[in-house]
Amino acid sequence: MHLPTLLLAALLTPFIAADCECGYALTLDAHPPQPDERHVFTELTESNFARLHAGGDGDIRRNTDWAPQAFNVSAERGRGAYGEMFSARNIDMLAGDGGLRLTVGSELVRGMVPTAEVATRRLDMMWGTFRASMRLTGVEGTCAAFFWYFNDTQEIDMEFLSKDFNHANGSYPVNLVLQSLEAAAANYDASHTGSFVRAYLPFDPTAGFHEYRIDYFAGRVRFYADGVVLAQMDGPAVPVTAGHLIMRHWSNGNKLWSGGPPERDAAVVVKYVKAYFNSSSPKRQGDWERRCRNPKELSAVCDIPNVTAKNLAAQDWFFSENANMTNNQTVHGLNGVSGRRVEAVSGVMWALLLVSGCALVLL
Repeated sequence: MHLPTLLLAALLTPFIAADCECGYALTLDAHPPQPDERHVFTELTESNFARLHAGGDGDIRRNTDWAPQAFNVSAERGRGAYGEMFSARNIDMLAGDGGLRLTVGSELVRGMVPTAEVATRRLDMMWGTFRASMRLTGVEGTCAAFFWYFNDTQEIDMEFLSKDFNHANGSYPVNLVLQSLEAAAANYDASHTGSFVRAYLPFDPTAGFHEYRIDYFAGRVRFYADGVVLAQMDGPAVPVTAGHLIMRHWSNGNKLWSGGPPERDAAVVVKYVKAYFNSSSPKRQGDWERRCRNPKELSAVCDIPNVTAKNLAAQDWFFSENANMTNNQTVHGLNGVSGRRVEAVSGVMWALLLVSGCALVLL
């Protein structure tokens, strides 16, 4: 075997025989005699904000997976007493192992409440399981939201109203919402549709970090807190397209929803976001077809660890922190996980690089 052939074999072997090359599997327990459900997702995005630090790699504006949002919402459009001013100035990293902080300000700016939002740069997230570890604010008058979004009638929300938290009796509700055409017809008040559930958390969400999760399947959505199912919604209100993830913390003085503005600055801290999903992009679908040689091969599909009361260690598990588990994934260095940049690289590109005598170094 001559040198170019040896070089080709050495470079391609990790990408042909990689762990998880066919995807990441979610197994849902079913009650006997029904079999457990198993869903395989081909893509991942993992961001461990607790490992980023203030300044340097902690500048969210340099993050390659998330983008800070900057826009204004009028009081009329937001159906509130005040407008909302989303700005990167209200987004920062806490020092040490804190996480991503989204702050709602207490002082109005030109009649608007200072608010915060970050969104994934990838817009091709179809069916998937989406998880966020958050510590919510105990300051009354804000709405914290973790949601999947395509447009105002295809949206999956977990929303937390701090004014509704009652520490005296241990009542901590979360509003689970599918915004749909039916909700739009009700002036975007989903509580008058069948796609709204107010569930109650079995813990104080302001006292520590907990994982909130959305599983989005064809015709069905499930919501979780620390692995416990809060609600399931089915039917035509479930979105039918691809979208992206958003973390938002806001207030506009609407007494029926966010309340506020808060009496003092209020902060939500995000420790991590993990997303395992299928892509709507034909290019990414083609990448998967090329890399998934044999889905029945050992380790071709990797199980996603689920956070439960008996498996809290899953909070600290990231595929991106383990060698050879994210090949051909768009895993980026500025996400606080892998510390290196691994872009989607097809076999065709590798062949072209080798033929031209070039070498590609992944940092």
